[in-house]
Amino acid sequence: MVTLAGTVDGLAAWIAPSRTAVLVIDMQVDFASHDGVLGQYGVDMDVIAPALVAAERLVASARVAGAPVVFVGLFTAPETDSPFWNERMRRRGGDPETDAALCRAGQVGSAFVGPQPAPGEIIVRKARYSGFFGTDLDLQLKALGVDTLVVAGVTTECCVDSTVRDAFNLDYHVFVAADACAAYEADIHAASLKVMELNSAILTDTVQVADAWEGAA
Repeated sequence: MVTLAGTVDGLAAWIAPSRTAVLVIDMQVDFASHDGVLGQYGVDMDVIAPALVAAERLVASARVAGAPVVFVGLFTAPETDSPFWNERMRRRGGDPETDAALCRAGQVGSAFVGPQPAPGEIIVRKARYSGFFGTDLDLQLKALGVDTLVVAGVTTECCVDSTVRDAFNLDYHVFVAADACAAYEADIHAASLKVMELNSAILTDTVQVADAWEGAA
């Protein structure tokens, strides 16, 4: 993790609540709970739990500071299922006809876990990895006057990384709250953070963000 301008004051200017939104990405039952599809397949969800707690702290800090919080989630339906994605599953040995679909809209698997949307907060529903692909996320952020993002979510190497890359390409200043992100394997999480830091984001954590916002109050 880099030192952010060396001071809380430096970070506070960069992520001032007037210009910054927190994005919470894919913290949903199927991705982050033992009760979800991946948990039932035996994926270790204990590795996700600390990120959920950290994301709750981040969201609470944002609300106190007055920074908007945006929840981005995967919400699938038969009409959004891509034949190309299904064919990829077949080529990897899966069966789209029998394997459970992830985050079906209206079912428990798509419900948010960890931080929960408050009344009036934006929820962006996506059908691909990136929160910007096929959604109005960019328009909604622009309408809020946002040019800076603090990102939390799962999984680090997939939907977090995809969203961060697109945000960078759309000229947002992107900060990744590393402790509020998680992957199912520690080495993948670490490598993904390193790649984002090299190419498209500045790494921070929820403590630094909270301190910066408190210092700016």
